[in-house]
Amino acid sequence: MSNSRQPFNCPPQRGALTTLVYDFDDGHVIPEHRHPEDQLVYASHGVMTVRTSAGTWVVPPQRAVWIPARVVHTVRMSGRVSMRTLYLRARMVRSLPRSCRVVNVSPLLRELVLHACRFPSLARRRPSQAHLIDVIVDQLEAVESIPLQLPAPNDPRAARVADALTRDPADSRTLEQICRDCGASKRTVERLFLTETNMTVGEWRKQSRLMRSLQLLAAGEKITRVAAEAGYSTPSAFISMFRREVGQTPRRYFAG
Repeated sequence: MSNSRQPFNCPPQRGALTTLVYDFDDGHVIPEHRHPEDQLVYASHGVMTVRTSAGTWVVPPQRAVWIPARVVHTVRMSGRVSMRTLYLRARMVRSLPRSCRVVNVSPLLRELVLHACRFPSLARRRPSQAHLIDVIVDQLEAVESIPLQLPAPNDPRAARVADALTRDPADSRTLEQICRDCGASKRTVERLFLTETNMTVGEWRKQSRLMRSLQLLAAGEKITRVAAEAGYSTPSAFISMFRREVGQTPRRYFAG
């Protein structure tokens, strides 16, 4: 319906559910914005990175991100991205939280999203469309979240450490050195991370490396470079981490 050379415009809400189909080039960024509707953004191809003031979510292919109404966010594309979006009237899906989540997309939900995107909008006054809306909502009520979130700490000391870790995932300094260079002891930063992100600094760093690797793999980078940029000494060490965290090797994950 659209391509990355055209300006990105969100459609006006015309029914209970509005759709948008967009294809983007690698590196394209949708600038900061928000919607009055809840939003399901599905990546049928490529990887999207959603950022809000609360953190970062990486959306791999065949997954989706749930963005509640009025949450200010940006979206960055890694690789060519085929984005399929559903805008739903706020709180139609009551089981999903009022914060962003990356969710698994079942084969049935995938087909429902693609079918719905054949229409600019769906209205309950049309019986066939009302049935489709109800099935989509039922499927969204049952989706499972997946741990591809990187929560953002608020304390300035912890925020400086988080920025250093994301800016250079392959930084060879120890966590103690990084914390000290950011103006706090490791013990203080560990306490702040646990309080504000519910993760240790080490867990946060590993998650940051995983999310960075997903972006690079989606952009077509070779495993050797991805491993090095994500901070792993060998490709085999990186592949082992990826399989442990995601359940598949990078090749099989993106092929699936």
